[in-house]
Amino acid sequence: MSRLKKKYCEEVVPAMIKEFGYKSIMAVPRIKSTVLNMGLGEAIQNIKILDSGVEELTQISGQKAVITRAKKSIAGFKLRQGMPIGCMVTLRRDKMFDFLDKLFNIAFARVRDFRGLSDKIFDGRGNCTIGIKEHIIFPEIDYDKVEKMKGLNISIVTTAKTDSECVFLLKYLGMPFRN
Repeated sequence: MSRLKKKYCEEVVPAMIKEFGYKSIMAVPRIKSTVLNMGLGEAIQNIKILDSGVEELTQISGQKAVITRAKKSIAGFKLRQGMPIGCMVTLRRDKMFDFLDKLFNIAFARVRDFRGLSDKIFDGRGNCTIGIKEHIIFPEIDYDKVEKMKGLNISIVTTAKTDSECVFLLKYLGMPFRN
């Protein structure tokens, strides 16, 4: 069992039952999945960027990334329907907890001038999306082999009904917030 999952089972569940007064352990919010998404608009001109993006996202997550394709054609961007424009990975269970542990404790510590995450990253339904400007904050990425800096979105999907439950859950798991 990973360190973060053990912390969830032993510390977070009893604390949330005490805080919110849940009647059952099954009513306590949990993290369902974590989605890593890398939009690579430059892949329209240079397909090698897409290959390096898939490889780097696979290294970061520990799971094979899939290529995402355009849903619509947009003439202004010279984009046709079905063209590859990004990559993504959906993590669940043990790999998800391992990734979140690495994100909270290692990756955020490597961000320059990091003061914590804003409380505006929640969507109102108990989910959270974090934007990362440089993917090189992860220890698996070799800085010398990176041709171009890439951005990354990390969406954490929970079973929480409200943002306050999600904030409590993620703060107790160790996500660094500003306040």
